Amino acid sequence: MNSYFNDKVIWITGASSGIGEALVKELAVSTNAKIILSSRNKDQLEKVAEKAGLSDNRYAVLPLDLMNYKEMTSTAGKAIEQFGKIDILINNAGLSQRSLAMETNIEVDKRLMDIDYIGTVALTKAIIPFMIKNGGGHIAVVSSLMGLFGAPMRSGYAAAKHALHGFFDSLRAELFDKNIKVTIICPGFIQTNISIHAVTGDGSLQGTMDDATRKGMPADLFAKKMLTAIGKCRNQKSIGGKEVIGVYLKRFFPALLTKIVRKAKVV
Repeated sequence: MNSYFNDKVIWITGASSGIGEALVKELAVSTNAKIILSSRNKDQLEKVAEKAGLSDNRYAVLPLDLMNYKEMTSTAGKAIEQFGKIDILINNAGLSQRSLAMETNIEVDKRLMDIDYIGTVALTKAIIPFMIKNGGGHIAVVSSLMGLFGAPMRSGYAAAKHALHGFFDSLRAELFDKNIKVTIICPGFIQTNISIHAVTGDGSLQGTMDDATRKGMPADLFAKKMLTAIGKCRNQKSIGGKEVIGVYLKRFFPALLTKIVRKAKVV
């Protein structure tokens, strides 16, 4: 693992399962970093830290719900209190969707935007002043390939992820002279419970595993690749299987991608 992470304090949201849990495990065994784990489930965060083999002096648990975005300033202050600073913030928490646009209640679209965009942006804004005071830092955000091109059954999710790109690309330029780096990570299909917890048109959870997700890249492998990209201070990195080809088709052959997406199996 890149020595970039050694002696750093790293705050990971969505750390109770999936990509977040895999990141905690990889950092625990490959670095000496101190880690703050956040999600809504405090008990599960403690289990993740225990499974990762983190000693008590290397981690802290800080419950967090991105829906409560007005509380992020207070939450950021609590995070700083744990180890005195935050060197790297990894915005990983989020919510996915599985429903046709015309069958999706507008409140579901709003919920997706509140969690995947507004909450993430509010937390980021809350931590920036501390990073500036500390002389710099690094902000990473887990977007999606859906932040680069849309697909059926993902309209609200894709919209929120596209919004992240606009914000964090702008933020990167604004913070360049503050020594704060910004990395956007765009996963394809990764073996997590993201589809099980995805919301449907009426706001209920899908409750089942998508075949494409089940066959996706293992989360532990993804975590290694993601941390490598952050360690190299990449501006943006797409990670996944053959679905990543969509990024290049969008850029060079957009009409072809449009035809492929119409027929693609996305669940």
